[in-house]
Amino acid sequence: MPPSALINKTTLPKHPYANDCRPGLIAPNFPMEEVDMVFLDHSRKFLEQHVQKSPGQPFFLFHSTQAVHLPSFAAPRFQGKSSAGPHGDFLLELDYIVGQLMDTLEQLKVADNTIVLFTSDNGPEVTSVVHMRQDHQHDAARPWRGMKRDQWEGGHRVPLIVRWPGQVPPDRRSAQLTSLTDIMATLAGVVEYKLPENAAEDSFNMLPAWRDENHAQIRPYLLTQAFAGARTLAIRQGVWKYIDHPGSGGNRYDTSPELKRFDQSDSAPTAPGQLYNLSVDPGEKDNLYFEKSEVVQELRATLEQSKSVSRSRSRQQLSP
Repeated sequence: MPPSALINKTTLPKHPYANDCRPGLIAPNFPMEEVDMVFLDHSRKFLEQHVQKSPGQPFFLFHSTQAVHLPSFAAPRFQGKSSAGPHGDFLLELDYIVGQLMDTLEQLKVADNTIVLFTSDNGPEVTSVVHMRQDHQHDAARPWRGMKRDQWEGGHRVPLIVRWPGQVPPDRRSAQLTSLTDIMATLAGVVEYKLPENAAEDSFNMLPAWRDENHAQIRPYLLTQAFAGARTLAIRQGVWKYIDHPGSGGNRYDTSPELKRFDQSDSAPTAPGQLYNLSVDPGEKDNLYFEKSEVVQELRATLEQSKSVSRSRSRQQLSP
């Protein structure tokens, strides 16, 4: 195998969504604009070979796409096809990839006996939000405040779509508070495996909520962290969200020229933290830190307790 070489960006597209293509080593024959098609081909071959060689046996496939993380380099067949620029083309390619994987499951006649999860790791990237809003009137963070790196909902809310025919009813929406950390305990629940006490300490079995959208709340609270480190924590519990710091905890709206126009003034600018009732204020505009001091104290106490014990799931809440 030839040695890795420094990436050559001179042959790559140049647009606002290409600037996250950082200098460094690149593997030989790594196709920047076709890599998602390579990933798709490998995943399809894995599914086909598994069903052929081990029919009726379980399998696990984790398919991670480059789309739609920056840089937005859609394959040539998708370039210019979305009417929403390079990032829109990348979204179109992602849609195609998901469709192809689902078609493969159908063709192999395993779609009805396979759990499919579709999700993402964080809110939309700053560059994508700024230019998609400006150039194409598309807002991936809407209706939430903020974007990737921020503590506000736009930085943390992501899709979580579950497909499991016969087990998870279609066309349902759940209001359960959940996190990507819950996937481990949930899948352990699916296969009826009891997790050890020291494993997945922040993971809850959401299987009952998958099956029943009206199931009682499973996760008692959720901690989130912004990009500025350990001092930028927040806690969600019920309708309440307490942010244990002022500001976004991530992006600098006060100094960034491209973000200044998206800045919102804090309704309680002297407060050392933020409290929002997301049931009536999903855009996090009305900081109730001073008006609801008892809620602040309760949530801050829960946050500090969770930090001290270093886990959010008690030993009595193990899966299944």
